[in-house]
Amino acid sequence: MNLLIVTGMSGAGKSQAANALEDMGYYCVDNIPPSIISSFVDLSNRGSSQLDKLAIVTDIRGGEMFNELSPVLDNLKKNKVKFKVLFLDAEDTVLVRRYKENRRKHPLCDRYNLSLSEAVAKERELLSNIRFISDYTVDTSHISASQLKNQLSEMFFGNKNEGFNIVVKSFGFKYGIDIEADMVIDVRCLPNPFYIEKLKDKTGKEKEVSEYVLSFSQSTEFADRIINFIDFSIPLYVNEGKSRFVIAFGCTGGKHRSVTFAELLSNHLTKNGYKTTVTHRDIYK
Repeated sequence: MNLLIVTGMSGAGKSQAANALEDMGYYCVDNIPPSIISSFVDLSNRGSSQLDKLAIVTDIRGGEMFNELSPVLDNLKKNKVKFKVLFLDAEDTVLVRRYKENRRKHPLCDRYNLSLSEAVAKERELLSNIRFISDYTVDTSHISASQLKNQLSEMFFGNKNEGFNIVVKSFGFKYGIDIEADMVIDVRCLPNPFYIEKLKDKTGKEKEVSEYVLSFSQSTEFADRIINFIDFSIPLYVNEGKSRFVIAFGCTGGKHRSVTFAELLSNHLTKNGYKTTVTHRDIYK
């Protein structure tokens, strides 16, 4: 069985993820208490009713029962049940806005007598360990439901033979750090095309900008060192069984330097035979 445990922050899009997974052939069960996950998996593996793909959504809505998730996952491992954990996340300000827009109450507001923003912070604290051990983390702050579906499809069906996908991203620190990234590389130390009038309104995808950024010796040395480090690191992550790795370059606005380096690294990795996707979160802001 292909077993996927779906969890994450309230309001981060777990319901949309479950809908997308269902469209991909998963049998989805929402809001299941962790204590019965093992029994449900065992039942799903029996006889003619055996399921090929099962996605179980469990989260803080289960109250104190959710605290049992970590021991349950440990028990699944001991029983040699293969599974992956998908964690849906979003920036705190986005989560607060979503709750205000749909006028729903956060599960922790009444339980701990907290304001909405306090409840989000409390939930992030409670989920920190689960997020750390998750196999996949998706930040839904700036993507639509259809984009989420495409991203999940790429994760689970995009390159099954090779089994390892690399996402190279660019972002602007002024819009918040990319919390989905496994590795964040800050390129704000390099010369900024923003202060060159003819380059200010262009992006790092354009030749003039990328050539300017890489025309400085510190930029080329920085690129060489980063590429050598990543070339050394990636096989180690592959050996550890990681199936998706996100590398995010950040500059001030996410338009020039970070885009240049994301494109540079993506091209390098593609030439070296890796399944690579490049995205630019803030390029047109």
